[in-house]
Amino acid sequence: AKTIREGLSAAGLTVYGGVNAPYVWVRTPEGTGSWDFFDRLLREANVVTTPGAGFGPSGEGYIRLSYAASVEDLRQGLDKIEAFVRSLR
Repeated sequence: AKTIREGLSAAGLTVYGGVNAPYVWVRTPEGTGSWDFFDRLLREANVVTTPGAGFGPSGEGYIRLSYAASVEDLRQGLDKIEAFVRSLR
């Protein structure tokens, strides 16, 4: 979870959690809903996340990630997310 938090923070995203739990919550870019961000990450970056809206109204505006992969796979996914976020700017 530390690797995810640090990688996504370095990409300029606002990150919560992952300290005492396997889940990391990420604020979606301004004006982007959780389902839209999830869908774009899946289609354009080939990275699977979980849209926060699936957890109720308070989850809207976030995606959730967990560290159910090898460190190498996590780093590759983080690189893809960072490139995707850079392309939005």
